[in-house]
Amino acid sequence: MAMDVMLCTASIFNLCAISVDRFVAVSVPLNYGRQRMDRRQAVLLGTPWALSLALAAPVLLGLNDRAGRDPRRCQLEDRDYVIYSSVCSFFVPCPLLLLLYCATCRGLRRWEEARRAKLRRGPGAARRPPPPGPIRTVCRPGPTPAGPRRKRVGITGRERKAMRVLPIVVGAFLLCWTPFFVVHITRVVCASCAVPRQLVSSVTWLGYVNSALNPIIYTVFNAEFRNYFRKVLHLTC
Repeated sequence: MAMDVMLCTASIFNLCAISVDRFVAVSVPLNYGRQRMDRRQAVLLGTPWALSLALAAPVLLGLNDRAGRDPRRCQLEDRDYVIYSSVCSFFVPCPLLLLLYCATCRGLRRWEEARRAKLRRGPGAARRPPPPGPIRTVCRPGPTPAGPRRKRVGITGRERKAMRVLPIVVGAFLLCWTPFFVVHITRVVCASCAVPRQLVSSVTWLGYVNSALNPIIYTVFNAEFRNYFRKVLHLTC
């Protein structure tokens, strides 16, 4: 049961970490692409697993081991822990995930508008006649300084494509996990509500399906991920 809590929570927290990473890529692109692996990325990779382990620690320490508990039923028995884990695993990360997604989309839209405006101004400025006078100075910027600067301050096409996959991933997350946590909370809060065991089992498996859907979504909608996935298959076969 502890592994179930930890792995499901890690799946949700890792999705939040991806949203944070995409938000940073849009908000501060100048600092985002400087290093392949920096402190920020190490924190984003390690924090979800550390928080998930901390959340599952009470179950690891025997919180769910109660007298008279049916060992055939794999479910949490402590009411307070169910509420606490549900709030920490879903009801807090979910609004954060949606806020980060909205902020990322807004930032990406502003960046696209600024890029299009710059492209519209560029050709017009190039066709503008030089000022009259006996001396004419033509300044032609070299390709060397402009290239690295554009690469550093802009958002690459690869990053834009990765961001467009995010709404599909977030939608699948909400579709798969919302029923589970609603039923999970209802089962312990409402003592008079007779929640069918089949319903609990169905929404639990629906939550598990989300972890299986994410690789499929990235493979279908992200060409770079698809190419890496093909390379992995070729190496293993």
